[in-house]
Order: sequence, then C-alpha cells, then structure tokens
Amino acid sequence: MFTQIKGTEMNKYVITLANTCLGCKKPACQKGCPVQTPIPEMIRLFLAGDIKKAGQMLFENNPLSVICSLVCPHEKHCEGHCILNKKGTAVSVGSIENYISDLYIHDKHFEKPLKNGHKVAIIGSGPAGISLAFILAAKGYAITMYDAHDKIGGVLRYGIPDFRLNKTILDTLVLKLEELGVVIRPNITVGKNITVGDLFRDEFKAVFIGTGVWSPKKLGIKGESLGHVHFAIDYLKNPSVHHLGKKVIVLGAGNVAMDVARTAVRNGSQEVIIMYRKGMEDIPASHHEVECAKIDGVKFDLYKQPIEITDAGVKYRTTDEEQSEGLLEADSVLIAISQTAKDNIIQGAREIEVDGKGLVITDESGRTTMQGVFASGDVVTGARTVVEAVSFSKRASSAIEEYIASL
Repeated sequence: MFTQIKGTEMNKYVITLANTCLGCKKPACQKGCPVQTPIPEMIRLFLAGDIKKAGQMLFENNPLSVICSLVCPHEKHCEGHCILNKKGTAVSVGSIENYISDLYIHDKHFEKPLKNGHKVAIIGSGPAGISLAFILAAKGYAITMYDAHDKIGGVLRYGIPDFRLNKTILDTLVLKLEELGVVIRPNITVGKNITVGDLFRDEFKAVFIGTGVWSPKKLGIKGESLGHVHFAIDYLKNPSVHHLGKKVIVLGAGNVAMDVARTAVRNGSQEVIIMYRKGMEDIPASHHEVECAKIDGVKFDLYKQPIEITDAGVKYRTTDEEQSEGLLEADSVLIAISQTAKDNIIQGAREIEVDGKGLVITDESGRTTMQGVFASGDVVTGARTVVEAVSFSKRASSAIEEYIASL
C-alpha cells in the first residue's frame, strides 16, 4: 500500500502512522533493531516538521536506511518489539522510515571531504561494502570498490526481487558514493584478475571483504544437472531469461525460496509449489514472507523429501510413518536451500582462514586472520538480513580506523 499512495495522501497516511507511536521512554523497538535506530526520536522530529534532520539522523546511523526500511523483517526487529503488539498492531516503523529516508537521500548533496591520505580497498559492493564505503569515505578515506558484476549492489541488486526493492534506489546510492569520491571498479573478480597482495603492493592500507554468498548449495541428489533445474541465486539475477513453464516446484522453504516462488508467479508460471519435508510450523521463512507467498498464489506441499529430479518432475519420499514414494510433476525445478561463499579471494591469500562452510573467520569487529584484512556481512555470517550486515560493517569500520591509526 505504501508505494501506491502519492502526494498529499501519502503525507496524511504517514502522519497517521506516526501518530500511533506512544513515544516510550525505554523504546523496545529501538532495542530490537540491530543498528539501534532511534525510532521515537525519528518520529518526534518528523511530526515536529523537521523531516530533513530526521533523515540525516537515520542516514548517519544507517547509510542503508532507505533500503532497510523496505526489506527488513520488521516483524522480527523493530515492529516485533513494539509495545503496541500486546494489544493490537505495532507502529508501522518501516513505512515511516522509508518516507523520511527516501526524501533525504534524493534531496541530499554530499560534499567531497578532504582526503586523509589513507586508501582502503572494498571487495564486494553489497550491503556490507556499501555501508562501509559511506562511513569511511565521509571521513576522508580514499575508497575503491571492486565488484565482479557490472553494477554495484550485490544481493540488493541481484538477489532481491524487483517487487520488493526498486533498483533505481541503488543507482541513486551510486551517485551519492561518487559525490563522496568513491571509485567503483566493476567487472573484476579479486582473486583471479588481481589479488589481495596486489592491493597491499599498491599502497592500500586496509582491505575489506564483503563479497556475500554466491555459491549455491546442492541437494546432492540425482538430476540436479538437468536443463530444467535452476539454483535460486542464479534465477534471481535475471528471471526474465529463464523459461520455467506453467508448473514450477521450489525445493526449500526459507525467505529466498519465497522470493523465487513469488518471482516465478510474476513471470508467468501458473502453478508454483513449495515442496518441504516438514510442516508449516517448521518453515524457516518468516511468517510475513510465507503469508505474502500465499497471497500471491504459491502452494505448499508438505512432509515430502525430494530424492531425485527427473525430466518429468521431482520424485519424493513422504516423511510420515508410511514413507511412501511418489512423483510431483513440474516443467521446472528451483533449488533454494541456501548459499555459501566463493573462494576466489582465499585462493590467493591463504593467510585468510575460513570455517568448514567456507565462510571467512573473523572476530566480532571483522578482523580476519590476515593482518590488514577485514570482513563482514554474509561472507562471514552466512545469509542474514541487510540490517545485520550494516551493523557488522559499522563495527568493522571502527576496527579499520583503529588499525590504520596504529601503522
């Protein structure tokens, strides 16, 4: 509803939402936010007519406020902790925050700061990398961002469907980064073309890894290499080039599975079914995402474990006491059971240790096992939320500044 209301109606709508806030002295909503967004203060400034100050406060606390306000699982964080949940409906924090942040980021012109003489390389331009770039560039660090894709954004651009996030906001963020003097080098894979060692040779004082998780996990069953089978992370990069057919089965039941299922519906598939080995109460996707999928017409086929993919569909074994077998026919199959990190960078920098899942090992502030190299976001934690990546990058930015100051 939020994106469909324009002009004066939008103003009235957001004011109505803001007026539901109780202005708690000990705001549970703020405590429930991974970046501690000062929600009552945001609403107070907004209602007092100081929307620009509210926007500045939000941006300085979270450079991706305009995006988090759209894609955050608010029911898990701020809105889920709202005291009004006890008697009714929580304050619609996301809608209020997006209204303020969208106006601010489009209206704000950043002045290029004086350089402090220190260069920092950021590998990967997803939420973790963009957040760090904004924080350090504003303090005078010379930032160069490297990304394997032709445009920056990482999972924001290539992993979140358009119906959840209008990608034009990412183009706006690119302009703002350039205003701060950030240099973007697209279409380059660090670890293949250049290495971490090359970056230090070229006088970068610190290197940050925020490459996310782009390597899909396999089920390990027969049929995964067939032509009508696609991994979710690959499908979401460009859904329009895939011809899925009328009936699609999605294997997996996390938030990404909901995204690909809803995307398939929007791209012409008439019947989209999520096959899951447990019941609805065990589905790992958020309740909100599941309900949105249902509204879009996605069906759920439960208590079925896939055992083989064939040209005709998915063979399964039921997970009840009978453990009977059957075939669910489909034109295409989408596998959405999580992703892990690629190892391009690590191959060229063996000092950087990874865990058994291929994720970079760091301390709580993003320091890796290689001196001068830092990391945060999904490449460290596995697939998590955008706001959690921002929170991690804020800690990493402090660690990077502390490290450079010690040189």
